[in-house]
Amino acid sequence: MTEVREREGRRGEYSLEPKKNGGTEALEKKAPLDGDGVSVGDGKGVKLKRQVGLISGIALIVGTMIGSGIFVSPKGVLTQTDSVGMSLVVWLLCGILATMGALCYAELGTVVPKSGAEYAYLWTLGPVPAYLFAWTSTIVIKPSSLSIIALAFGAYVAEPFFSGECGPPQIAIKMFAALAILLIVFINCASVKWATSVQNFFTAAKILALIIIIVVGFVKLIQGEVRYLSPSVSFTGSSTNVFAYGIAFYQGLWAYDGWNQLNYITEELVKPYRNLPLAIIIGIPLVTILYLLVNIAYFTVMSPEELLQSGAVAVTFANRTLGVMSWLMPVAVACSTFGAANGTCFTAGRLTFVAAREGHMVEILSMVHVKRYTPFPALAFQSFIALLMLLPGDFETLVNYFSFAAWLFYGGTVAALLVLRYRHPEWHRPIKVPIVIPIIVLIASVYLVIAPIIDEPALEYLFAFLFILAGLIFYVPFVHYKYELPFMKHITVFFQLLLEVAPTSYFETEELQNA
Repeated sequence: MTEVREREGRRGEYSLEPKKNGGTEALEKKAPLDGDGVSVGDGKGVKLKRQVGLISGIALIVGTMIGSGIFVSPKGVLTQTDSVGMSLVVWLLCGILATMGALCYAELGTVVPKSGAEYAYLWTLGPVPAYLFAWTSTIVIKPSSLSIIALAFGAYVAEPFFSGECGPPQIAIKMFAALAILLIVFINCASVKWATSVQNFFTAAKILALIIIIVVGFVKLIQGEVRYLSPSVSFTGSSTNVFAYGIAFYQGLWAYDGWNQLNYITEELVKPYRNLPLAIIIGIPLVTILYLLVNIAYFTVMSPEELLQSGAVAVTFANRTLGVMSWLMPVAVACSTFGAANGTCFTAGRLTFVAAREGHMVEILSMVHVKRYTPFPALAFQSFIALLMLLPGDFETLVNYFSFAAWLFYGGTVAALLVLRYRHPEWHRPIKVPIVIPIIVLIASVYLVIAPIIDEPALEYLFAFLFILAGLIFYVPFVHYKYELPFMKHITVFFQLLLEVAPTSYFETEELQNA
């Protein structure tokens, strides 16, 4: 009979111990789950179900990565590299770095088979780094990403309804963005299968749009439009500022953002030991190839100067090549951004859910809908913050404040992999990457954190660092000392009844350990 180990409780302490069968009893908790009346022996309970297969996993990676980035980042990469050739090199290196980072995460995902990605893995370095990541991601990084992608969606959807040089007004863009967020959170709260089906559809739609750009680019190449791509010209004027390339990588890696998203839903993956690395190996190189081909296509139609002057690179490309069918490009970008927003919402909700389950957020966020088996409160919370972030209008500066923070945590996560390798070399690792890969990713993370600060020192980076540390104000009383406000239980019960949600029971089975 399949052995079942229930991971019970909130606000308990983690331990990392080797299992008797050679596997890893990773992050097992020691405290009981408040309010869970489900018997351990029957193996039943309200919990996340394994419904995400290989195809959906690939679609989630590809769909989340291909969003607004490929349509706006080429301009930023070219600005910092100063040449077509070096911009293409940066795009390639971004893909390689994303793939290596994801493979490191795949190893961690099998050693620590829990949803939450960085949050779960940073526990290796202690509860404080894990909490600070959850704090920063839940309150700012994830909601702001969702808001930015939704605003891009709103801008392209509103474009056909407003003619003139001024373009659509901000109020129209925000309305479409808000509608997109509300629709996406409804889909994700209603059903995991709905969410993954939407992801599959829009992933196919956006790849089709990129293929159109690539095919047009190949036609232009056959016609001899290669003057900006020849080796003798493409690297002319390349930037020699080593630290400026850090900002170029920021621009490129924004388009690759999502390479780690599958690790946020490890508990919902079917056969995670097989499907997690396969989805990474297939999904990220596919995106890298598409990005390189799309950038090449751009330069068959536009000169570097024209690309830098374009407010919307893909729209400029379409206007010059598709004629009366150029309207397809805003539609394609809208599909791309909607799919990316759906994937971002899907994974962001899981991060909040896991953080709350471990006592790092309020308890109601750790609950799952009793009928639909979705983390309804966590999804609603993330979307509410994203809607609030639409109000200020321009929050790109806010994202820039924390752009370096992401790689600070990525570097810390890879450091956790190295720590586990050193402390527990005897643990069973179904996926084990060569040691050189995490070392390269760690060095790259340090460079990406430091280089932009050296190139353009600004108070924004200091503010970002101080905001991260501000999470300790909540950590010390409410997490470390476990202080609970007297009225919180009543509020939790009220929302539990209102939303029809219940605490979860996390079961670790032998199927998970040997998948």
